[in-house]
Amino acid sequence: MERPAPAGIVTLKDVAAASGVSISTASRALDERTTSRSAAAAHVRKIAEELGYRRNSFASSLRRGETRTLGVLVPRLSDTVMALMFEELEKAASSRGYFAMVATSGDDPVDERSAAETLLDRNVDGLILATARLDDELPRLLRERRVAHALVLRTDGISPSALGDDEVGGYLATRHLIDLGHRNIAVVTGPAFTSTGTARLAGARRALNEAGIQPREEWLIAAGYGIENGYTVSETLLAGTPQSRPTAIFAANDNIAMGVMAAAHRNGISIPDNLALVGYNDTPLSARLPTPLTSVHVPLDQIAATAIDLIVNPGIEPLIRRSMPTLIPRQSSGAPQRTGT
Repeated sequence: MERPAPAGIVTLKDVAAASGVSISTASRALDERTTSRSAAAAHVRKIAEELGYRRNSFASSLRRGETRTLGVLVPRLSDTVMALMFEELEKAASSRGYFAMVATSGDDPVDERSAAETLLDRNVDGLILATARLDDELPRLLRERRVAHALVLRTDGISPSALGDDEVGGYLATRHLIDLGHRNIAVVTGPAFTSTGTARLAGARRALNEAGIQPREEWLIAAGYGIENGYTVSETLLAGTPQSRPTAIFAANDNIAMGVMAAAHRNGISIPDNLALVGYNDTPLSARLPTPLTSVHVPLDQIAATAIDLIVNPGIEPLIRRSMPTLIPRQSSGAPQRTGT
């Protein structure tokens, strides 16, 4: 049978005619979800490739009542962790035949809900939220509306969630400092309205209590997750005499830790000689700082894959899945130079 020249847009009808099969048979042979290994299907695929045929996955998905698109809500893409998280979500979605579309909320609940509605208006097949505050109403509303969704790097304890085990991570960071001999340890976490901040602080408290260390409550500080938050808090923590300030700080993300480094430098305090420091998330920059930063590594690729699976395979258990973090020791942590008081 003579094959049509591959000029212009090649349709499924063209492929079927050139292959000598019906349109429905050609469609089944080219359906990436149920790819047949039969000789006839292989023949159709070969003809389609020769003709330059491109399957219209969007139109096919619409006929099935889906768009193969997922909406991702993040506070801001200027945050390194959020940007890295979206990249991993995009990869994980693509590997499963989905397209990820991102929107930002600025940590504002009103803007978050507006962004979610905008994504839902575009008929996304599900929402992934990296914005869930402990007081956030959006996950509850999505559950009530039976909208497929998953929380990522956060959890409200109810909705499907993919995150690192922040309590274990906080424990590992603080235990590392204790094992080095530190007892005067400060902890600077994220905002109190985040599950990450409260869980990492809980892990730090567990390590301190386990070692018989009574923490100074004024050294357990809920701040923001930005560099400026770490700097501002550290200006207060590092003021005064060496005997009155902490010998070590666990910063609950790498941005906070970089702010601590800046404040320490401004105050003539050497890291790690006068102050040991541990960060969190092990962002790419942490290993390349002038004093490489000890940090807790979180497997973002694993978390992303889990979040996508929670959307595309609804009902699988458990609904809340925590990936294990690991401590990456570098030069910023060290033993104290003086005995704790």
